Amino acid sequence: MNQRDCGSPDHEFHRRLFLQGSAAGIASVGSFSGLFSIPAFAEAAKREQKHCILLWLCGAPSQFETWDPKTGRPTSGPFGSIPTQLPGIRFSELMPRCATINDKFSVIRSMNTSEKEHFQAISLLNRGDGPRPPFVRPTLGSVLGQSLHQLDSPLPSFVLLDPCPEGNEYRRFKAGNWAGWLGAEYGPVRVGGEYKLENVVSPEELSELDRSDREALRRFFSKKFENDRKSAAASAHNAAFERVNGMMSCASLFDMERLPQADLDRYGPGIFGRHTLLARHLVENGAPFVMVSNGMPWDCHVFNHEIHQMLVPELDEVLFHLVQDLDERGMLENTLVIAMGEFGRTPWLNEARGRDHYPNAWSLAMAGCGIKPGVVFGATDEDGFGVADNPVDQRHLFATIFTALGLDPYREYELPGLPTFARVEEQAEPIHEILA
Repeated sequence: MNQRDCGSPDHEFHRRLFLQGSAAGIASVGSFSGLFSIPAFAEAAKREQKHCILLWLCGAPSQFETWDPKTGRPTSGPFGSIPTQLPGIRFSELMPRCATINDKFSVIRSMNTSEKEHFQAISLLNRGDGPRPPFVRPTLGSVLGQSLHQLDSPLPSFVLLDPCPEGNEYRRFKAGNWAGWLGAEYGPVRVGGEYKLENVVSPEELSELDRSDREALRRFFSKKFENDRKSAAASAHNAAFERVNGMMSCASLFDMERLPQADLDRYGPGIFGRHTLLARHLVENGAPFVMVSNGMPWDCHVFNHEIHQMLVPELDEVLFHLVQDLDERGMLENTLVIAMGEFGRTPWLNEARGRDHYPNAWSLAMAGCGIKPGVVFGATDEDGFGVADNPVDQRHLFATIFTALGLDPYREYELPGLPTFARVEEQAEPIHEILA
């Protein structure tokens, strides 16, 4: 009986599968990807997978013009406040859309952190703790990418949608080591500018079988070289190649021309809105962590009111549509959305009519997976100079994020020969009041 007569998939091995299995053996990694070919298992795994979208508002938006207005006080700007779905809670009048759905997300008004310069604060709010040289703590995206990534997904574990290469201190941060001790495999894959990936089509003369065979041989020999030489450089190179190779296999997911025109219209023509829509689309297709950023547009040392009059309405529309879309698609319960910058802005204006850096008392918003909707946690005093109730630092924030996603916030990293590090140090408590 030949394999066609038998019909058993167990007989359908050929040289490609043999080479792939050999490469897996060299890597000393057990492969369970076959499980995902079983439709019921694949569907259940996809349904249970958790995701995170971080809207990184770099440069730091003003809490006074967004989540914590102080209308009628000397620290207020020219914008009024409006009622929301929650009795007694008001947002800036620049956020009318979010005011109608704030029963679907939570706001923390009592952030109190230590760093007041961009580079240090960006690092603190991305890594969850201060520096401890010479060790480099991985960023939130790297940790969640490692923890939430599914074995069968060709998508990178951490996608950074960042079309703007500039941004002063942010540019410097982006040039650094995002993955830290987790290794290059969990660094971000940065995409931006064009709304599709270029140069991803194989030459016509190269068949899919030949391409797959070549890739299996490349993986086999490069992994063997890495193991034989114990080469960290080769390991980083192989990890980077695998991420790029995975992206090439799913390049169509990054092509926004394939998305419905109605979606494109709702999110608007702006770069921030388009990339947020792309983040939603990637998460729908299995991406565990997507970070959306766009330089440092929120750094409003001059003309604070004019800058926020331009930027806040776009944030309002984009966040509204993102939360609504995820909710309507049944994805909000498994997708955590975070909208934040690295600190807040001063209660006073400087000589250039701008607001400067202010980590003492600021706000952020969270929605979805593990977060109780309709909560406004903490409070600032009547003029917004300080936290009046329930201060939250970056450790409490990260403990909340990990807990919301079903991850142990105190799990220790396995770092042979290095000091002990945990995801969240000092057993900092999560904010139980906003956890579902």
